[in-house]
Amino acid sequence: MLAEELVGLIQKDFPGSDIYIEGEDCSFSVTVVAEVFSSMSRLQKQQTVLATVKDQIASGELHAMTVNALTPEEWTNKQAATSSGLVSL
Repeated sequence: MLAEELVGLIQKDFPGSDIYIEGEDCSFSVTVVAEVFSSMSRLQKQQTVLATVKDQIASGELHAMTVNALTPEEWTNKQAATSSGLVSL
């Protein structure tokens, strides 16, 4: 699976979101930044993003995907912490 294909699948369910992908072949790390996550728990955010690729996971086309789903505010805070040298755990 190509990263561009993965972005397309995620964007169908999260139009207007910012999507950042690392990895290749069948293993990716994905960060999705969308306002829709504001009312969701961390687990709900991850499940919602993973649902967009359930067919690709079931077929084996996508073997592993780490999900980091954030609201725009969480993304901004994370970027500020990273640039200041702080690490969020």
